[in-house]
Amino acid sequence: MREENGFTTSSILLAFIIGGVVGAGLSMFMAPGSGRETRDKIKDIVGDVKEKATDYAGEVKEKVTSVVEQGKEFIDEKKSLISTAIDAGKDAYEKEKERLSTEV
Repeated sequence: MREENGFTTSSILLAFIIGGVVGAGLSMFMAPGSGRETRDKIKDIVGDVKEKATDYAGEVKEKVTSVVEQGKEFIDEKKSLISTAIDAGKDAYEKEKERLSTEV
């Protein structure tokens, strides 16, 4: 989810979806038609909105999962580097300690 000018891709997508829903809703109530036709149109729009919201939620979940996995990989990598550095430091300490004890 890249940010451009203060807006993320997901927020822009959500704005388009909300705009579409509002526009469709207004067009329903402005257009002439019988009660049954209007109710059928509303059902169709609600179904479409529900489907789009489900798709959007799935995309967001995938992106979040991907970012979390990348974070875990990053942490594991850095943890490994730190452990290696600590072990190297301990080895160097022990070698220096042995060297100093044999000199005395």
